[in-house]
Amino acid sequence: MPSRLIPVPAGRAHNAGMSERGESFTDEEYAFLRHVRFGELPNRVRPEERAESTETDTRPDRPDPAGGESEWHLRAGG
Repeated sequence: MPSRLIPVPAGRAHNAGMSERGESFTDEEYAFLRHVRFGELPNRVRPEERAESTETDTRPDRPDPAGGESEWHLRAGG
């Protein structure tokens, strides 16, 4: 089913069609609500403060690879 876009009248916020009483939040109100929900954002990391990742351990959420290359192709359907 194709999605339909609902046109927004000029001067109205994008959520105006969703509210029950036709009220809408402004960008400032949305910013306040984000701040209340998530709190203060951490300070931005400047490019000169960044460090290259040097992790060499395997990922703990993945098992060690098993078998050889022929088994990898078989599992991949190749």
